[in-house]
Amino acid sequence: MVDGRDKGSATSPMPGEDDGNPTNTMRTAETLLRLLPIAPCVAALVVMLHDSQTTDFGSISYSHLGSFRYLVHANAICAGYSLLSAIISAMPRPFSMSQAWTFFFLDQVITYVVLGAGAVSTEVLYLAYNGDLAITWTAACESFGRFCHKGTASVAITFVVVACYALLSLISSYKLFSKYEAPPVCKPAKGIEVATFHG
Repeated sequence: MVDGRDKGSATSPMPGEDDGNPTNTMRTAETLLRLLPIAPCVAALVVMLHDSQTTDFGSISYSHLGSFRYLVHANAICAGYSLLSAIISAMPRPFSMSQAWTFFFLDQVITYVVLGAGAVSTEVLYLAYNGDLAITWTAACESFGRFCHKGTASVAITFVVVACYALLSLISSYKLFSKYEAPPVCKPAKGIEVATFHG
């Protein structure tokens, strides 16, 4: 006669072995999302590194502009952090609050660093395309059109990175703050009489 307890133990999966485990699915999705910004980061970086032009009016390179150098460094840091965070996220280990706080903080920092790089580079490109009559600054893109076009492409790709990290920031925020319970609602104590005075 076969014991019923043996049947249940023979078919029950061990914890963490189920392929449909929501934790494993979430970990895989987060890892892929963290790998996603690497390609646009590298693309924006390479386009900007090759952004230079020589014409009859002179030569210009991305290295001549501090905002473009900042954009290159920001994309390089972002690509490195994306790879490192994806490796850490893919590791099959229990959830820890310290890791959640670290991802939340660093995701916010990277988002604003890359956003700042895109914003200041956009301002420089705006001045290069339109000039500034108040300070008699002519539009440089009339003479260095190819340089401006490459710079515009790099900045546009950088804003794709910003969109990716805005999504990652939302995910890391949800993972962190969903672990906290809402504070209990304090109910007024019963049986306490409040004296009222009538004029």
